[in-house]
Amino acid sequence: MDAHQRQFRNPFSMDTDCTNCTGLCEVREQVVHGYGDVGAEFLFVGESPSAAAEKTGVPFTGDAAGERVQRILGALGFSRSDPDADEPDVQNVFLTCLTRCRHPGRGPTDAEISTCEPFLNAEIRMINPHIIVPVGQAALEALAFDYTTRAVDSFDIDAEHATTIRGRGFELVPMKEPTRQTNAETEAFVEHVRESVFARDYRQTKGRQSR
Repeated sequence: MDAHQRQFRNPFSMDTDCTNCTGLCEVREQVVHGYGDVGAEFLFVGESPSAAAEKTGVPFTGDAAGERVQRILGALGFSRSDPDADEPDVQNVFLTCLTRCRHPGRGPTDAEISTCEPFLNAEIRMINPHIIVPVGQAALEALAFDYTTRAVDSFDIDAEHATTIRGRGFELVPMKEPTRQTNAETEAFVEHVRESVFARDYRQTKGRQSR
């Protein structure tokens, strides 16, 4: 954790009473902002908080899908907690989503993703990660539009899972939705990061001075 970081949960003190999306304010349980190490080299970005994450207030926690992601983080040395921890003890990784509120009856709309974009952009700007992991098709398309030169409709999460995509200022390492991953696909992602990403210059060094 960065020497000046006080907490993992919403470390940038973003608005927890946001009212920008009127269709979400009355149905959400809470706003789920990013969580993790503000000095991280790796940023995981999902589409929106799951029902479980909305309860814990932490992206990628609280259910089987979250535990799969947490096991991946543990295998890569990013988490020192059990996979079922509601507030994982992480290092060199930050967890967030395109949107911060969950509608119980549907996924996020394009307008809601656009409205939430300043939150994500601010996190990316302040963290300045080397690697962004889009988790799922929606996150891949949103990040590909901003950070690559390829056409958005050329990306398919099934084909791009566990690969590296060169971007503008970042590299993208897409991950298939954890609810659809097989154990073999999970292992392939971990192996790709270990063998291809860590083998270059991204070796979990940023932000570790105070650990």
